Amino acid sequence: VSIIVIYLALGLVITLAFGGNKLNELSTNAVFNIFLFVLLVVFALSFFGWFEIKLPSKWNNAVDDKAGKTSGIISIFLMAFTLVLVSFSCTAPIVGLLLAEISTTGKVLGPIFGMFGFAFAFALVFSLFALFPNFMKSLPKSGSWMAKIQVVLAFIELAFAFKFLSVADLAYGWHILDREVFLSIWIVIFALLGAYLVGWLKFPIDAIAGEPDKPASVPSIMLGMCSFILAVYMVPGLWGAPCTAVSAFAPPLYTQDFNLNKNEVLPQYHDYEQGMAAAKAAGKPVLLDFTGFGCVNCRKIEAEVWTDPTVGRKLNEDYILVSLFVDDKTALPEQIRVEENGQERVLRTIGDKWSFLQRYKFGSN
Repeated sequence: VSIIVIYLALGLVITLAFGGNKLNELSTNAVFNIFLFVLLVVFALSFFGWFEIKLPSKWNNAVDDKAGKTSGIISIFLMAFTLVLVSFSCTAPIVGLLLAEISTTGKVLGPIFGMFGFAFAFALVFSLFALFPNFMKSLPKSGSWMAKIQVVLAFIELAFAFKFLSVADLAYGWHILDREVFLSIWIVIFALLGAYLVGWLKFPIDAIAGEPDKPASVPSIMLGMCSFILAVYMVPGLWGAPCTAVSAFAPPLYTQDFNLNKNEVLPQYHDYEQGMAAAKAAGKPVLLDFTGFGCVNCRKIEAEVWTDPTVGRKLNEDYILVSLFVDDKTALPEQIRVEENGQERVLRTIGDKWSFLQRYKFGSN
């Protein structure tokens, strides 16, 4: 219930107060994504056994005292709020799409049902474990295997931390985490994960959990081999291979300095007016691609669909391809004032302009 209430309240209040693009703005905001990057790195280092994250003892005592006097609803609500915040960068595009109807039509009832359905599905797995606690009891007891899972999660968290940093890097054009740098980091992370799973690499937490010299189990070795395969699979990506299995997470191909890939499809224009004028002059139809630096689905489409020889040839020869980045933080030469849903809004960035165009002209977000 807390998860559902938080999603409904956050989504509707933010959209009604600031407009339909605010959620997308927040999901690609540099401070928000860098905060999540640092948070995941800290969690990963803790899981590696470098340190243990503990609340101050007086906080624990205060919470224990509070738990004895209340039903614990506040603590449950705060746990749900933390979950919503941490997952927000991934869920915001879906939530933003649901709430676009408010921006374009002013109708609230439809998005309320949509938000309720989204939040209900999100909360369902937690509710099932709460309703049927025996499911939890049937899980294996903690032991040395738990330490191994903890370290594996540390590697995975470390890998995905760089995805959040990449979103901020792309949206603001810093170019500190281009595609080959990102892939190099992931290659090292998953190679080390493979070395850990097959037993070549040990952490202090393994000794604490007991059996530090025990040979790796067969399932662990098999998973280690999969991790090695993933690391080797990404190596050709350093020279421009699409690497479709990880294309949704890696930065786009155009950020790569050295690219031998000849099947890459690049948009001819990143400006709506220029693209439409060129299409009119050439007598060709337009494929209008509303995209985003932080859009994982966009990267997957570009790497898996656009690189198909037939599709690529059509896009390059038969159409004028115009890609408009709705999260581009570059400031407009002059701010644009528009009226949306009965309110005056100011478009300050290029992303604001294309996002408004998408909402105003196509009713989507």
